[in-house]
Amino acid sequence: MKIYIDGKFYEENEAKISVFDHGLLYGDGVFEGIRSYNRLVFKLREHIDRLFESAKSIMLTIPLSREELIKAVILTLKKNNLKDSYIRLVVTRGKGDLGLDPRKCKGKPTVIIIADKIALYPQTLYQEGLKIITVPTIRNLPEALNPQIKSLNYLNNILAKIEATNAGCDEAIMLDSLGYVAECTGDNIFIVKGKNLYTPPQCMGTLRGITRDAVLEIARKNKIPAHEHVITRHEVYISDECFLTGTAAEIIPVVAVDGRVIGDGRPGKITSVLLKKFRELTKREGIRY
Repeated sequence: MKIYIDGKFYEENEAKISVFDHGLLYGDGVFEGIRSYNRLVFKLREHIDRLFESAKSIMLTIPLSREELIKAVILTLKKNNLKDSYIRLVVTRGKGDLGLDPRKCKGKPTVIIIADKIALYPQTLYQEGLKIITVPTIRNLPEALNPQIKSLNYLNNILAKIEATNAGCDEAIMLDSLGYVAECTGDNIFIVKGKNLYTPPQCMGTLRGITRDAVLEIARKNKIPAHEHVITRHEVYISDECFLTGTAAEIIPVVAVDGRVIGDGRPGKITSVLLKKFRELTKREGIRY
């Protein structure tokens, strides 16, 4: 594996950053998870735009332009000869000292690109569906650490993930401070009621997911009424269908939440339509390499 660090490529066992890097010490940085399909990087520009938005929000200056980052991602894929892959693009504040003050990070921010394969869930779960739970750990308050910033500080999500795995589940619903459904530990959430599609709005402590936005656009183009609306657990329990979206997960159905069977306990028709259309989209929308 060839890993990109600040313009150079290193073998996996030689890829290193300073122990004083603020990304390591404090989670001070931003990242993107990106997918390529058959040598097409899906919605790469949208991912790069979101990376720059996250960086701006935490006052982190990315040392490369958008076009330079795109070229670096493509070069990393070519160096690793990957046709289908998962790309992790990370920008940290860089090397500083043991204090919090980011002004002590005197050098350039660190840029890391890792390209590898990923299978977040076994294929059987895409046919059978996930069983998930709601966990006690709530999503970060937007006033504290806005979930729309895709930062390296993922402890909030990790704690929720631990609670899910301790309960024997692969994924968990996280609520916001008002008790509404926010998102899952690594995915956005959708429900279907009747012929309507619902997902929590961005203002409710959720990440603006690239796959989430793609699903909303697919729904509109296929005359499926889609709404960004606050959702309670009760509305999830009585929904006809439920599914999760994310770059790594793509679209995966949910068949039970907190012991309540969703719909007839099998992946729903609208979920299946959206997954089919999404996979068609991944074949044509992005940057070819």
